[in-house]
Amino acid sequence: AKAQGGGMLLALLGWISSCVTTFVPLWKNLNLDLNELEVWNMGLWQVCITQEEGVVECQAHGSFLALPPELRISRLLMCLSNGLGLLGCLLAALGLEGWRTCEDKPGRKRQLLLAGGATLGVAGITTLVPVSWVAYNTVLDFWDETVPDIVPRWEFGEATFLGWFAGAFLAAGGLLLACSARSTSTAPPLAPACRQAPAAPGLPGGHHLHPKNADLVI
Repeated sequence: AKAQGGGMLLALLGWISSCVTTFVPLWKNLNLDLNELEVWNMGLWQVCITQEEGVVECQAHGSFLALPPELRISRLLMCLSNGLGLLGCLLAALGLEGWRTCEDKPGRKRQLLLAGGATLGVAGITTLVPVSWVAYNTVLDFWDETVPDIVPRWEFGEATFLGWFAGAFLAAGGLLLACSARSTSTAPPLAPACRQAPAAPGLPGGHHLHPKNADLVI
């Protein structure tokens, strides 16, 4: 039960973090040397500019097809991860021991736990892949020697680290839930408590009186 509770907690934290990572415009940060009081932030859906006065101006990306390949595929994978994470949490919740669903079918509850754990594992992978891909391209662009040094470089944003944590939490939660289902399936069933049948009324010393021989007893 503790493993199932810990797995569900990690899965929920990972799913919420993955949803936040998908929609916040903090995948990349850019500080302009000419105007250090202006910070650019890029996400999968929009670009935001934060100025000195604290004013934030955001503009959505243009055409989907005009985006770089990593942003296009990252959009699809992150949305897929959010859907899989929600589905995995629902399946795993129905298979928990504390829920009364399918109590008369323990095999069905194990199947729900395994399915939920596997779905959460896939959700974790689909979160780690786009975040790592964008981070890898950011590193390549930062150390690109063909670009002059005076040109500002994009750096990691807060959403990059949040996405790594989200993917790790989803994968770890799914693994815990799947292992708890496996341990439950291999546990030996408890033997029912045996009740001793009450002894038939008879004579002291355990001798019983049979109706056939009642006339022989003096």
